[in-house]
Amino acid sequence: MLLYLDVSYDKFLKQGKMQNLRDLELAIHDGAVKRIRPKTMTVMSSLLGLLPIMIGAATGSDTMKRLAAPMIGGLVTSFAMELLVYPVIFYFYKRREVRKLMQNKSGGES
Repeated sequence: MLLYLDVSYDKFLKQGKMQNLRDLELAIHDGAVKRIRPKTMTVMSSLLGLLPIMIGAATGSDTMKRLAAPMIGGLVTSFAMELLVYPVIFYFYKRREVRKLMQNKSGGES
């Protein structure tokens, strides 16, 4: 996700579209949208692969359920973190940089 966010941010900077904090939000949205499909497909295929383990009742299933449950929790947590939390952290991190750019542009025009 961070790679996609960085690439989108740099693209907006090179194109001169990074004028205010709203442009930063648009850059983050642009980068995050490109990551939704690959992340969703990866998580869903892994969850579908673990589903038979969780509903199975054959020999050894009690041990396998104990192994699969944390994996499912990790997948769900990773999905939520990558698509909901990382873009917000990136925004707060880059907000300072964008404010400096805005100050330099307004200070240079005086």
